[in-house]
Amino acid sequence: MMDVQLGLDTFGDVTHDAHGLALPFAQVIRNVVAEGVLADEVGVDAITLGEHHRDDFAVSSPDTVLAAIAAQTSRIILSSGVTVLSSDDPIRVFQRFATLDALSSGRAEIIVGRGSFTESFPLFGYKLEEYQALFEEKLNLLAELLKEKPVTWSGSIRAPLVDQEVYPKSHSGALRTWVGVGGSPESVVRAAGYGFPLMLAIIGGQPDRFAPYVDLYHRALEQVGAPAQPVGVHSPGHIADTDEQAIEEMWPAYLAMFGRIGRERGWAPMTQENYLNEVHHGALVVGSPETVAKKIAATISALGIQRFDLKYSTGPLSHETLMHSIGLYGTEVIPMVRDILAGTKVKQRVGSL
Repeated sequence: MMDVQLGLDTFGDVTHDAHGLALPFAQVIRNVVAEGVLADEVGVDAITLGEHHRDDFAVSSPDTVLAAIAAQTSRIILSSGVTVLSSDDPIRVFQRFATLDALSSGRAEIIVGRGSFTESFPLFGYKLEEYQALFEEKLNLLAELLKEKPVTWSGSIRAPLVDQEVYPKSHSGALRTWVGVGGSPESVVRAAGYGFPLMLAIIGGQPDRFAPYVDLYHRALEQVGAPAQPVGVHSPGHIADTDEQAIEEMWPAYLAMFGRIGRERGWAPMTQENYLNEVHHGALVVGSPETVAKKIAATISALGIQRFDLKYSTGPLSHETLMHSIGLYGTEVIPMVRDILAGTKVKQRVGSL
């Protein structure tokens, strides 16, 4: 059987109470901590928190929330997903996650990316037209910092560093850092150029259409002489006791979340037909434990990946509903996925975890 990690992912979506009212940000953050603790208890391999700076997501500082989860857990991997590196300071990113690594005895990870939202750029005083250049230079600097040796570096985004030590060092001595990618071949090749693991965000369409990106990544690693690295997938979904219940529960929350994002970005209106097509034929992983396990296993087999993170939160879907979904994921879905993979011939072009 492949060595595969099965994780969960959330942005700290602002959930609603039983009366349909949005919970305060503070309560949502405390609920995210409880969700991470439950994930650890039921055997989930990783919890990943995404950074956002808008009123529909409560987590703007993933490492802080992850530290709270670290204090109450013993085994689960603690990851950002993503840290918006373009609008952050690579030195502070390294320091914060080295600190998290210490608090968790070596369980911290970083997934860096440019982010699919742009609110952080004006918030932190960056020009959106420098989106690409900022990420490239900051990724280059972070790659040097991750060596945990004196750094000599120069670029256009800050003053040069000369034999600069950065503290604290990580507990593990090697902070695993992934690059999150939404489907750009250039981004795939960039991740391979640094020898970083690749995390693909697959939020629409059939997952197997990303197979060329996985193949491109492995070819690019070979061309630069880098060792094999793992590839992961992040996809949204929801688990309930039956397929019908899961589909029914997720639809209004999915409509609320993607309807708003679609209006902001000028997309066509979301319809239930679109939603059901994604559930039955696309990237949405929605259904009973058995249905979800089969879909996750199919994605892992088709792409030959080593990590699958289910984004279990969807807009206002309640905390209680999410806790039930997490419980099903850990106690039923994960064992079924492993059983399916144990009996399935899957791609063996793998990187170690």
